Amino acid sequence: MLFSNPFSLAYWRAACGELKSLRMLALAALFVGIRVVISTFFIPVGENLRIYFSFFETALCGLVCGPVIGVMAGFVGDLVGFFVHPFGGFFFGYTVTAMVSGLIYGLAFYRTRITALKVFLCKLSINLLVNVGLGALWSAMLYGKGYYYYLAKSLVKNLLLLPAETVLLVLFFQLMLPVLARAHLGAPQPTKRIPLF
Repeated sequence: MLFSNPFSLAYWRAACGELKSLRMLALAALFVGIRVVISTFFIPVGENLRIYFSFFETALCGLVCGPVIGVMAGFVGDLVGFFVHPFGGFFFGYTVTAMVSGLIYGLAFYRTRITALKVFLCKLSINLLVNVGLGALWSAMLYGKGYYYYLAKSLVKNLLLLPAETVLLVLFFQLMLPVLARAHLGAPQPTKRIPLF
């Protein structure tokens, strides 16, 4: 069943109901494992600025498991990732970032019609609110330079990456949606191709 928006009681019943499904919990654990592996690969582009590829896993987890499990998977994935590959000291702000990302991807993609515009708006929200807004705050708290210094650096990187990340995520979903449909994961889409709007 597809929902037109996440602002209904039925939507949240379905999202919370995924917590009772052993299959969904096992998939969430698999997504956490994939996240730990993928997050070890990144491209450094400056002081505390890196290009990560874990957004593919987080978006797919949100699409399949929903926002509730997406938040939990973000929490567990960040903690497990730190303990498996500790990079500097642990900071809970980055855990919050992972949880908010899981929530936004879940709200955007769980049991809803996927469009290129929706993918763009979701990535725009995450890039600006999470990566830039929260990321600059965490960097200012950790590294001592002003908030606006990190905000400006992160804003440029995230706006430059936004078109490429949107196109890659649309292509990724286009490949994954038939696989998910055959596995009876997620709600079936009304069209075979992801529409623009």
